[in-house]
This record gives sequence, structure tokens and C-alpha cells, in this order.
Amino acid sequence: MQLFYNPNISESKKEITFDKEESRHIVKVLRMNEGDTFKITNGNGSFFSAEIVNANPKACLAKIMSEKFHQPLPYQLHLAVAPTKLNDRYEWFLEKATEIGITQITPIICDHSERKTIKPERYQKILQSAMKQSLKAYLPILNEAVSFKDFINSEKTSEGLKCIAHCEETHKKSLKSILLPNKKVTILIGPEGDFSSEEIELAKQAGFIPVTLGESRLRTETAAVVACHSAAFINEL
Repeated sequence: MQLFYNPNISESKKEITFDKEESRHIVKVLRMNEGDTFKITNGNGSFFSAEIVNANPKACLAKIMSEKFHQPLPYQLHLAVAPTKLNDRYEWFLEKATEIGITQITPIICDHSERKTIKPERYQKILQSAMKQSLKAYLPILNEAVSFKDFINSEKTSEGLKCIAHCEETHKKSLKSILLPNKKVTILIGPEGDFSSEEIELAKQAGFIPVTLGESRLRTETAAVVACHSAAFINEL
């Protein structure tokens, strides 16, 4: 199934016109013509069946034939992950987390962060591409990058399970042992240099539980994907 993304499509729409980039992909790359059908998602739970009525490579027009709504994930997963020094590693995490299943992503700037700026437009394209490739009906929410302290302050009164994965040799619980199905969970993943001791203490004061993801020392992007998969796995049991 070929899936396209258009955030402006809704059940009230009868037709949809694609922008120049998508139109060129449909007509020139995929060589689709009038009468060909495909699926579109609005990234908010709906799949639409559409038929091309004008295969214009600059403004492809399609007729909406039907709509099917898909229920969201039975759990809510919010990963707050520090940007990696090499940007392609963070993009890899965004892609894999979308494929596995995630609700929200927040880049957090920490004491030991070597990268303090991100490219949200680029990240959005990664998320959209991964959503289409994995045939997901929901586009993960990408929040603005914030400082660790600001993120912790915003989460002090939030509900659900809150965890911080770090590498310090202190008492930590296994993430898999405390995850429960159909729940909201927020997990903090630090930068290459890990969270600072002050950040770990600040998180604990805000109700975050220190957790371990296993015996191996993982890269930031690997730890984030492991955490994402752990939540997905628990909800499949």
C-alpha cells in the first residue's frame, strides 16, 4: 500500500490537491495516472482512500472515496531525549521510534549536551517519512527543544509513570519491571556524557524513578529505541 500524508485532509473534504513536491513524486516518480488509487493519512488517526482525477505533476488532484479511523496506541509514550553530537543518530532514533510506536518526543538540552540546537523542520520530515513507510495513522508530536530544568518543571504535576535512565552506579529499577500496559509513561534519556548528578537529583525530586535499560552501556539513540520498544512490548502481552 502506498501511503501519503496531508495534514489538511478531513472527512468533509471531497477532493485534495497535493503540493508541488508530493505531486511530482506521485506523477513522475511513482508514475501514477488518472484512475489510480492510493491511501492518505492526516496523521491524526484517519486513512483516506483516494483516486487521481488529474495527474498534474505540479498540482495533482485526487477525489476522496472513503475514510477509516484507527484507534490510537493503547498507551501514551513520551520520550525526552537529548540531541546527539552526530545529528544522523538522532534522526535514526526519530525514524525507529515512529516505526515502533511513540506519542511525543521532546529534545532536551542538558548540562553535558554537546549539541544544543536542532533542526525541527528536518526532524518533522523524518517523522512524516517514517510514519508513511510504517503505515501509521498517527504522526508523533515533536515538541520544541527545551532545557532539562524547564522540562522537569513542566512535568512536576504530570500524571503517569515518570522515569530517568542514567548510568550512575546508584540504585535503579529495571524499566521493564515497572512498565504497565495501557498507561502513560515519560522517559528521560540523556546525552553522550549522561545526565549530571544535579540533573538526576532534580528529576528524582520531581517524581522521576531512576531506571536501567540493561547491563550494557548504550548510546543515547540506542537507549531511546530500547525504551520505546520496551513500552511497545509490554503493551503487546
